[in-house]
Amino acid sequence: MAAKPRFRNEAVAGTDRKHPVDETLPPLKMFTSGLQHVAAMYAGVVAPPMIVGPAVGLTAKETAFLMGASLFTAGIATLLQTLGFWRIGARLPFVNGVSFAGVTPMVAIGKDRGHEGIAVIFGAIIVASLLGFLLAPYFCKLIRFFPPVVTGTVITLIGVSLLPVAFNWSQGGNSTADDYGSMTNITMAAVTLAIVLALRKLLRGFLQQIAILLGLVIGTLIAIPVGITDFSPIKDADVVGFPSPFHFGAPQFEIAAIISMCIVMLVCMTESTADMLALGRIVDRPADERTIEGGLRADTLGSAVSPLFNGFMCSAFAQNIGLVAMTKVRSRFVVAAGGGILIVLGLVPVAASVIAIVPLPVLGGAGIVLFGSVAASGIQTLATAALEKGENALIVAAAVGIGLIPIAAPQFYHAFPEDLLVVLDSGISTGCVVAILLNLAFNHFGRGRDTDEAPERTDEEQAVKSAAPVAI
Repeated sequence: MAAKPRFRNEAVAGTDRKHPVDETLPPLKMFTSGLQHVAAMYAGVVAPPMIVGPAVGLTAKETAFLMGASLFTAGIATLLQTLGFWRIGARLPFVNGVSFAGVTPMVAIGKDRGHEGIAVIFGAIIVASLLGFLLAPYFCKLIRFFPPVVTGTVITLIGVSLLPVAFNWSQGGNSTADDYGSMTNITMAAVTLAIVLALRKLLRGFLQQIAILLGLVIGTLIAIPVGITDFSPIKDADVVGFPSPFHFGAPQFEIAAIISMCIVMLVCMTESTADMLALGRIVDRPADERTIEGGLRADTLGSAVSPLFNGFMCSAFAQNIGLVAMTKVRSRFVVAAGGGILIVLGLVPVAASVIAIVPLPVLGGAGIVLFGSVAASGIQTLATAALEKGENALIVAAAVGIGLIPIAAPQFYHAFPEDLLVVLDSGISTGCVVAILLNLAFNHFGRGRDTDEAPERTDEEQAVKSAAPVAI
């Protein structure tokens, strides 16, 4: 008797051919495509330690050590997701890195406490991550509350929420700098955006797939005579540097800090679930309960191991979903190659500094395409959500509107308790919660369904039907 296929779409296809997610590519293509993922996520990985380090009182050299450790642990977490073992790992082209959701509470926990503050942060992350690991088999069962009307809304919010990051990079990244928002920075972002679009239009095959990477290289070369390329990271970097375990001392455990990081972990698990559902649709392999359970276990295990090597909590990087959608390279082994590159960058700081010289305006120009493509895939999912039926359009309207509050009015919740801000300041989390609750109210417990309609498909059937690669 033939073995039952793990993924539904394989059964539908009725073929022994490998799914594109499980295909390996030629070594050069694997490396360059993986490097493209690293380039897209690099700034997002090193930004949290750049904020937390000085806030807790670390020196510039210690903060640089944190950055290298974050690259190293992001690589480990990415390998857990893409390759996996036992029932750990989504086995999708899923990139993991330091979560921005934890930055505010980590600063509050460790502010001006130096090494002790870092030790308390690490202790809280370890406990929260282990609890999240135990919770994963139950959390994944919430998938039935993520039909297309919910997932499409959340995917759209992921893309829209990331766009301000690209706009900030396009202006220079540092709002206190004299040249922030200068004509030079914005022009470089526009030039890079034009280069990426032109390369996507003119190139074919493999070169078209690495258009983002080529755009970043060309943009950086153009930025040299313009004067916004900083080579100091290469000069100041060590050749070799291993993130020695518990470099800042043994982890310390404080109840208040643990509670804060548990809230962050729930936020990360919610966002990761939405990201896995989004990625599953893009790569034509709908994420079922088993996939989400494995992905959440990889998230939480990677986060639990991360403090051992002086890294922070890890979660999904939505910007890389946009890269998968744009390039149509669906192999998880490409992202695994990116994870290997991240580990090397964490062990060889001078190699990491090469990517660090890409000016933020150049990265911002490419980011507009990357993040916009995530929003586009969300809109495509919403097109399958039967918005003309019942109150589905109202669900989308309310969830998107509330999810945009932190983006359009960053100080909207300034009077709320800090613990609530962990959730409220994330438009993805608030939009996701609102979409789920309204879907329950209108489509499960309410009278939103028309009685004369044919029975609805199950959520799994809807997912299979609507899953399709996004054409950018």
